[in-house]
Amino acid sequence: MQSTSPNPAPPAALAQPLESEHNPHTGALVIVTILFFMWGLLTSLNDVLIPHLKSIYSLTYLQAMLVQFCFFGAYFIVSLPAGALIRKIGYQNGAVAGLTIAAAGCALFYPASKGGYGLFLFALFVLASGITILQVAANPFVTVLGPARTASSRLTLTQAFNSLGTTVAPALGGILILSAVALSADQLAALPAAEQAAYKAQEAAAVQGPYLGLAAALAILAVLFAVARLPKIDHADDGTPAVDGKGGAMAYRHLVLGAVAIFLYVGAEVSIGSFLINFLGEGNIAGLSHADAAQYVSLYWGGALVGRFIGFAVMRYVSPGKTLAFNALGSIVLVLAATFGEGQLAMWAIIGVGLFNSIMFPTIFSMALHGLGKFTGQGSGILCMAIVGGAVVPFVQGMFADTIGLQPSFMVPAVCYLFILYFGVKYANLHKEKAAA
Repeated sequence: MQSTSPNPAPPAALAQPLESEHNPHTGALVIVTILFFMWGLLTSLNDVLIPHLKSIYSLTYLQAMLVQFCFFGAYFIVSLPAGALIRKIGYQNGAVAGLTIAAAGCALFYPASKGGYGLFLFALFVLASGITILQVAANPFVTVLGPARTASSRLTLTQAFNSLGTTVAPALGGILILSAVALSADQLAALPAAEQAAYKAQEAAAVQGPYLGLAAALAILAVLFAVARLPKIDHADDGTPAVDGKGGAMAYRHLVLGAVAIFLYVGAEVSIGSFLINFLGEGNIAGLSHADAAQYVSLYWGGALVGRFIGFAVMRYVSPGKTLAFNALGSIVLVLAATFGEGQLAMWAIIGVGLFNSIMFPTIFSMALHGLGKFTGQGSGILCMAIVGGAVVPFVQGMFADTIGLQPSFMVPAVCYLFILYFGVKYANLHKEKAAA
């Protein structure tokens, strides 16, 4: 998933030049940028893992969505303990701890391939816990690894590599993990019990190599981060989502609405990506194999990467609220076309949603924090915890997919985008009122 770091760069940051003068922290910035790429890749790999595990263990859609429930649930559960850990051991040691835990989560995929679905879910939770700690610790480094005047451009650069990771992962995972000759549930059921067991063991083992490779890469990054010379970071406001006796950040209505919008946006984006391979495999849509469909999932995430640059140009002239409302409306139209259409129309409509997703997270984030003053840190923490929508919304869509069918279940993300449309319109109206005043 793209753009879910706690400190998204504002679109205007793209206009700022990168450092031309010598930066003594260039090497450290390269390491941090690789971190952004890695957690984008690891997050988006779930879109390949879900149909793979669903096929191996004959899961319902609801059961398969436990992958995202465990992964994004870690954001909600681990965020506050991660903040406490980093206050105790420091940002650099916190990043090393996050990388080490994430590497352990990837390594757990090896025993999970022999131990069953429950162990896979545990491995995913450990992996996501490490990524959560890593995000809390690593994001502030981007702002201090160079001159303050170009901090936003550095964050934009690292976010671009995060999006690149989400784009590359499905295609790479399709090649390394998904079998081009995956058996359907009926074909698998027709095999003798011994052959079924052998097939499942073979398919489960397909994740061993890729995730052990990722574990090694994360371990190497942990060593590099541990020995890197990084400036010390000391923030008085750690962004803990606390509320004072007068209501604190939660007293701001636009922050509350923004938190709901972040919850629903992340949920919708992750949910579509999670079901996309199965959706493209439907006979009335494209009838693609899992391996072939994975290549199109990369287009879904790649659209979000391209849309960022389009959004930057547009928002130089159009207000954020109007841009957000337009993108939400476009997403609704495309999701409905995919829900009620067939063939190429439905296929390209759902892939096209990625393009409209592009500016939503940073735009909602910045709109929700507008005018919070001393409560900005608290508001940021609240919005980051709202990322748990990536755990809940796919779970809800999975329930509907099992009861009313996969294609009709896409009404769930359509409803999510409907609220985002409301938030964009509401912000635009408030903006006009303030301008008139």
